[in-house]
This record gives sequence, structure tokens and C-alpha cells, in this order.
Amino acid sequence: MGRHRPGRRRAAAVDRTPRRARGGEWHRNHRRAGVVPHTSIDTEAGWTKRGGHGWGYGWKLPLVVTVAAVWIPLAAALTPANGADNVLAPAVLPHLPPALRWLLADVADDDPALRVACAAADLTLVTPRRGASPHTDAGTEVRRVFHHLRSHAIENWNGQFKGLFDCADRVPTRGLIATRRFLLGAVLVSQLVLLHRLALGAALRVGLKPCLRAA
Repeated sequence: MGRHRPGRRRAAAVDRTPRRARGGEWHRNHRRAGVVPHTSIDTEAGWTKRGGHGWGYGWKLPLVVTVAAVWIPLAAALTPANGADNVLAPAVLPHLPPALRWLLADVADDDPALRVACAAADLTLVTPRRGASPHTDAGTEVRRVFHHLRSHAIENWNGQFKGLFDCADRVPTRGLIATRRFLLGAVLVSQLVLLHRLALGAALRVGLKPCLRAA
């Protein structure tokens, strides 16, 4: 506390972006029996239900992105897709810059342990309220604004990231270590591209892919 002036504090959005595994899917009946029916299956990946997109087999990329005019990844990790959501977000907290004040999250992050961890890091966790909608309490409209800001930041960053690294469908790697190396390496490269553009005084939202290809 007291290390940064309140006026300089910022917000960030946290999400767990799904990435499909390379090759086939290891269905649960085969997995329980210990049977791998095809050599293309990445047995280190896992299953998760992706909102309105149904079930998917692959990985989760827990990620924190700035809520600002430029979407900068601040911290990231990678786990099999079946990793518990309320465990994944705390994993990236120690790597966040101390200037953050607000952490905008999904309803899956409305977890007492995460709120305690955020408070210890001098962060305010903001999530949608659990229960049936519509909510009518005094904080409803404020949470709606924060939810919109979070979605805007995460969706735009995801679109930009997929375009930069041609990973809109499946990852090109197999196994946890190789997939971590690919995806977390890509996050690092995206940070370096933004830093390079900033040093040149160039635009931070356009021309990123040509800059990356020219490197």
C-alpha cells in the first residue's frame, strides 16, 4: 500500500481462453479404460465445457490483459482444459504489476479464496453476481459496465492474438511442455512487439503482423 498514487491505478481483465488440442479427441470412456484409440490424440490435454460452444478437448490459457485502448497481456499460464477455473486465476496473481487496482473477472471467479488473494495483492475483484438474472441490487449497473469492459478487452486481444500467430483453430504442438512453450512464447513475443513499436513511436493497434513477419 502507498507505493502508487491512486490516480495511476489501472484495471485488467482475466479470462481462461480455450485452445483446441492437436489431433483427435480422447473420449472419456476410452480415457477411463486407459485406451488410446489413435496415435494423433494428445493424452496430456483435457476436456472442458466452453459456454455456448459445448464441450472441447484441449487446453486453457489463463490470461490477464489490460483494460485500455491497447490490449497488453500482463500474465499468462497454460493448463489442460479440465483445470478448475477457481484455481487458475490465482496462479497468475503473483505476476501482475503492483499498479493494478481492479481485476475484472467472470462469474466462475466469484470465489472466496480468490477474493482473499486479490485483497492481499491490493486488488478489487469485480465479477457478475451469481443467481438468476436480472439482478436489481445497487451494484448491478456498475457490474454491467465492468463486464462490458472486460469482454471488450478479452475478445479484442483474442482476435488480435489469433491473427498474429495463426492459432484460431488448433495448436500446432503436442504435450503440455511443448504447448506451453508455443503459447506462452507467443504471448511473450506479442509483448515484445508492442514494446518495440512503442520505442519507435509507431501505432500499437495496427501493423503488428507485418512488423512480426519482418523481424
